[in-house]
Amino acid sequence: MRLGLYLNLYGTPGERPALEDAVEQARLAEQAGFDWIVLGERHLHRPGYHEILTSLTWLAAKTDRIGLATSGIVAPLYDPVVLAETLAHIDVLSGGRLTAGFVLGYRPEEFALYGVTQAERVARFEESLTILTRLWTEDEVTYDGKFTSIREAFLSPRPLQNPRPRLWNGGRVSAVLERTARMCDGWTTSFNELDSDLPSKIAEYLSYPSGEGTLGRDVILCREGFNAPTSQDARRALEEPLRDLYDAYTGWKRTSTDASRYTQGWDDIVARSVIGSPAECAERLAHYEQMGADGIILRIQPPGMPQADVLRSIEAFGNLL
Repeated sequence: MRLGLYLNLYGTPGERPALEDAVEQARLAEQAGFDWIVLGERHLHRPGYHEILTSLTWLAAKTDRIGLATSGIVAPLYDPVVLAETLAHIDVLSGGRLTAGFVLGYRPEEFALYGVTQAERVARFEESLTILTRLWTEDEVTYDGKFTSIREAFLSPRPLQNPRPRLWNGGRVSAVLERTARMCDGWTTSFNELDSDLPSKIAEYLSYPSGEGTLGRDVILCREGFNAPTSQDARRALEEPLRDLYDAYTGWKRTSTDASRYTQGWDDIVARSVIGSPAECAERLAHYEQMGADGIILRIQPPGMPQADVLRSIEAFGNLL
């Protein structure tokens, strides 16, 4: 099973954006045999949240081999040419380690901040990925879209990976699954996707035809994760900071259909996660592999969890690889 470590980019009041803890976690994950470090994106978060693309560049410089992934960039918020150029250069600087994962986004505040109409997000998403993919793979691009028009455009340098870095897309509705199969190379789930829903969602995603130029069909599950000597130890370390994070999510996702999943109890969370003793975590990973997962992204550190607890859990997961 391929494992990714979802890094905590949340800031604290008065913190300078140094990311020392994230760098330490990334280096340990690299030594432990993880396949990726994975970054998310958030805006208008009062305590602070480290910006995704500059953080990815910083972590690329602080690691050697581990894959660098996003899950995900809110594509409709970006100028697609700037996004294509920036991500291409990250791939070059990292020696070809980038996997670019995207999402549509859901917070009205973030769309307003960037001057983007939320009703246009699907059209902007598709146009952005079309331009990005073409700039990464073609010598010269002319494109007339609803939001962007370019003439005889090219990137130099293009991404190091040939033909291009892999693209992931996250979401749960049928339209997202179809779009992922058509435009991307892997589907990433939500962290709160129920296990009971996953088999049908995976089957539906795999049923849609692949688009021209896509590079495969990865199923990447995002799960809460914590590996401790016993399940009781895992609960003591994780429950309080994870509950604080979920309380915040109930506000952020007030317009989303899955908001209620962040008010569920501990047993419900464990039932859709990789949490417990080493034997229990190994059993959960095997369960997801049998379900059809090609990789699992583990969110080990909610904001507020001590660094020492995180490092011990990363090492424990490494021992399962």
